[in-house]
Amino acid sequence: MAGIVHILNGPNLNLLGTRETDTYGSQTLADIEAACATRAGELGLSVEFHQTNDEGVLVDRLHAANGKAAAVILNAGAYTHTSIALHDAVRAIEVPVVEVHLSNVYAREDFRHRSMIAPVAAGSIVGFGARGYLLALQAIADMRA
Repeated sequence: MAGIVHILNGPNLNLLGTRETDTYGSQTLADIEAACATRAGELGLSVEFHQTNDEGVLVDRLHAANGKAAAVILNAGAYTHTSIALHDAVRAIEVPVVEVHLSNVYAREDFRHRSMIAPVAAGSIVGFGARGYLLALQAIADMRA
């Protein structure tokens, strides 16, 4: 299978760089995408990015990655804590999914302490800011080695 990693970003991540910068940092989603493209190339991978505020589109993108992508990096945003549909979609596909969150969700409000994604993901990376995406790419490269 090709070394394509789908990087899926959920609600409000299009506002990175301007939204709650004390929590999410000052990098924009475009900045993160550029860093991921560079790092992926260094690791012999390629990346496809998608951002949506729509839960159903994330489900569709997960389904589309199945059998086509080497892996998925998923930052489901707030849907992480509420979406049984995303849980089921991750569980249903055969490609590994790495969950990423910019902030340490376990150091925030209680309702953010439960992830619907983590139990069915290959792994979770939280609290390292934009570097979390790069750590996820490294983890995926290591899993493929």
